[in-house]
Amino acid sequence: MRFLSSSVAIALAVVVPLLVSSGAFAEEKTVTPLSGGIPMIQGIKPLEVGAAAPDFTVRDTDGAPLHFAEEVVNKPALLVFWSIFCEPCRFEMPIIQRLHEKYNAAGLSVLSVALDGEPLKNSIVGFVKQEGYTFRVLIDELDEKEMFKVADPFGVGGTPTVYLVDRSRKVALAKIGRFKEEDLEKAIQSVLKK
Repeated sequence: MRFLSSSVAIALAVVVPLLVSSGAFAEEKTVTPLSGGIPMIQGIKPLEVGAAAPDFTVRDTDGAPLHFAEEVVNKPALLVFWSIFCEPCRFEMPIIQRLHEKYNAAGLSVLSVALDGEPLKNSIVGFVKQEGYTFRVLIDELDEKEMFKVADPFGVGGTPTVYLVDRSRKVALAKIGRFKEEDLEKAIQSVLKK
């Protein structure tokens, strides 16, 4: 019996270091949430304030195309990147609706960009209808390089992400994660005055 236990001990002494050094055990990695506790995709850099907002063309939930440069001629736009699977987005969307109702007549264009894609269009439409949202909802699409047509040029690495674009199509506010309604409203009021 003593021979068996010493053989097992020797085998373990040889095998365990080999397994560890070969990477046979999973490494524990931590994801560091950024801004507001939102996990971000590594290597994606969001647009900074002052940067030119990229132009794009995608379809909305009704199938109508939207060309961003034509939509925002001489008016500011609030772009909200979200997903139906994003819990923080569900908390932020009613705020976006209130701001849309309050500032639409003043010229603010509110555009929400669903990152769930065409396959989930019916779910997106159902959610928007159920919640009574009246702002325009766009469905992001993949281009020929398998890149999102809207989210990737804007550097969206997590949801929710909000960009406020001024009349000259420059980014006036960039926010990743949860936001305070008062802060967003102050920024909207500021770009509407300019």
